[in-house]
Amino acid sequence: MRVVIAEDLALLRDGLIRLLEAHGFTVVAAVESGPQLRDALVEHRPDVAVVDVRLPPTFTDEGLQAAIEARGQVPGLPILVLSQHVEQLYARELLSDDRGAVGYLLKDRVFDVGQFLDAVRRVAEGGTAMDPAVISQLLAKHGDEGPLASLTPREQEVLAEMAEGRSNSAIAGRLFITEKAVSKHINNIFTKLDLPPGTDDSRRVRAVLAWLNNN
Repeated sequence: MRVVIAEDLALLRDGLIRLLEAHGFTVVAAVESGPQLRDALVEHRPDVAVVDVRLPPTFTDEGLQAAIEARGQVPGLPILVLSQHVEQLYARELLSDDRGAVGYLLKDRVFDVGQFLDAVRRVAEGGTAMDPAVISQLLAKHGDEGPLASLTPREQEVLAEMAEGRSNSAIAGRLFITEKAVSKHINNIFTKLDLPPGTDDSRRVRAVLAWLNNN
């Protein structure tokens, strides 16, 4: 599986290269700036890219902007954002792309190597990998507006679990409720958000994120 890495900190960049290559990935490019990332993504068209948000030259949102531009040229290019920050505007634009193959993890909340590698593979396969804290921030922006305000606290918990790509059975286990209850909550969520339920978790997540981005 071919990977492009964008990280401006040399030690972390080198660590990501070593980690991924030790687990069977091939790092085809490791860059440190937004322009380098955009060029590398278009040139190599990797199976997945691991991208920091804040890169040189301005250390604002070059990583996300470069990823969005590259996906414009290479539709569906898998992007996993790994950052210390949630940049809401561009994050919402990236995550609302209904082609999927996107993820957003916070560096200080990646608790083990297996979790990270699973997220990389999931995004490469066209799925989603979302940190609950990222979802919480996106939800908070619209928590007092429109249909989202009508979701119960439990429905918001289920929505956050869906955004992490979990199946109904996994959500049930995490929240200590039955799968039947999970299905009921999911149906309620889609009814309240005026979204048709999908046939798999990642499609449902993309629909929810698309709704969030357009409100």
